[in-house]
Amino acid sequence: MARVTIHNLRKAFGAVEVLHGFDIDIADGEFIAVLGESGCGKSTFLRIVAGLEEATSGVIEIDGRDVTHLTPKERDIAMVFQTYALYPHMSVRENIEFPLEVLGLTCEARKQRSDEAAALLNLVPYLDRKPRDLSGGQRQRVSMARAIVREPKVFLFDEPLSNLDAKLRVQMRGEIRRLQQRLGVTAIYVTHDQIEALTMADRVMLLNQGRIEQVAAPLDLYDRPASLFAAAFIGSPPMNLVEAEPLGPGRLAALGAEFEVPQGVTRPVVLGFRPEHVRFEAPGAGQIDATVDSAENTGDRLIVSALAAGQSLNVSVAERHSLRVGDGVALSVAAEHLHLFDRETGLRL
Repeated sequence: MARVTIHNLRKAFGAVEVLHGFDIDIADGEFIAVLGESGCGKSTFLRIVAGLEEATSGVIEIDGRDVTHLTPKERDIAMVFQTYALYPHMSVRENIEFPLEVLGLTCEARKQRSDEAAALLNLVPYLDRKPRDLSGGQRQRVSMARAIVREPKVFLFDEPLSNLDAKLRVQMRGEIRRLQQRLGVTAIYVTHDQIEALTMADRVMLLNQGRIEQVAAPLDLYDRPASLFAAAFIGSPPMNLVEAEPLGPGRLAALGAEFEVPQGVTRPVVLGFRPEHVRFEAPGAGQIDATVDSAENTGDRLIVSALAAGQSLNVSVAERHSLRVGDGVALSVAAEHLHLFDRETGLRL
């Protein structure tokens, strides 16, 4: 196990800067997810931590040791890639043992470690098979076993589940998290999937165009987004964000309605509220008058897109309603579920 400290980490390709001064302290044994859109710099960040890419400036410490300019082998890390990167001509056991052979361990030591890793990941029945004879989930387990046998201080995951189908991704999410907790190893997990980040991580590092937008526990990131970007990115359907004008102490005007807010607002703001916090009311009894634009029943939820004052709103409720396009609906949002953001800076108020 190890603590990972990143200080003022920057990366530029020519005149284009892709990482803008990362600072983060990852605790010993912590599982942190690096989340963001394609092209935000998350894989570049991981490759720099791994030693596969050279940082332009900054410091990386693992367990108090400066590893900024060390090779991947010298950093005592192990990486699990999006592609399984298995040798097709080798058996499962040979693939698992290969990094130990490179390290010069004896046959007996290699066998002991590979047996332990295979048992941990339920791979014992497949040790003599070739990768082509395995399912996608089994291949990913082999990739993880190959990382485990090295007994590294830090695990790095680069979107390891993106090649799997939806059902298998759910299963593997749980397996990776249980494995990390059982081993007690520090883990950095890169993903573009917010469900993976929110369900697996101790903390989420949300990136936006090469900058750290917010670092927080999953529920804190969801409940108290620090910026408009975080509010819009986290959640499906995404948070409703509408422009609002002050009416007086504790009151805002938006969507042709009035909203009570818990703090005094004296300037125009952006008002946010989650789709699941919108309620259907009896006709004429709601804050917002809207018209149904679409309605989707997913089984456990009803997802509605409604138009109010020319703006589209997302609504998500557990109750079942018979709604058709063009139906008028009355909606309301309780004051405790409202979020306020500065229009100019985009930061939470």
